[in-house]
Amino acid sequence: MILHFFLNPYLVTILLHTGYDAGIYAGLLHPILGIDHLLAMVTVGLLSAQMGGRAIWTVPLTFVSVMAVGGILGILGVPLPFVEIGIALSVVALGIALVSPKKLPVWLTMVFVGIFAMFHGHAHGTELPILSETILDVLAYVFGFLVATATLHLIGALVGQSLESTPRGGSILRFAGAVIAGVGVLLVIGL
Repeated sequence: MILHFFLNPYLVTILLHTGYDAGIYAGLLHPILGIDHLLAMVTVGLLSAQMGGRAIWTVPLTFVSVMAVGGILGILGVPLPFVEIGIALSVVALGIALVSPKKLPVWLTMVFVGIFAMFHGHAHGTELPILSETILDVLAYVFGFLVATATLHLIGALVGQSLESTPRGGSILRFAGAVIAGVGVLLVIGL
């Protein structure tokens, strides 16, 4: 029952939009309270750490940048089909990428992460709290979800780097990827 609550992004959205004013707090909380967003964003950080090198910053930066574009498109009401399924599939794909012993080239990972980020950003933009009355509310909301996303990427990258420096860290990351992919499958089934 508790797992179902956290796997239901619609319930979280309702609670978020009725319990908080528009602005930075709503923006900060939106990626954190939705298990789909939370898992995808932390996994981007874990994956970037697992890949190492320049991926540690290019992969998360790609996500945040493209997510901002998706957020603006969502705020403007530009339609994007299959947003919820794209978000759920991002959790599955990122989990699988974490499990996989063979990594894609950084540029290709950035392309895939960018595609997923567009869905996440669009969802954030279209779910802008209805209490947003001014451009400052909108900008504060966007700033909030960008900061929350970057912070979740950073947490994932720091955890990933810490694990990579231990003898069993790679196994733990792969196990985490399998669990994340499994949750993503549940999210897809739940749609």
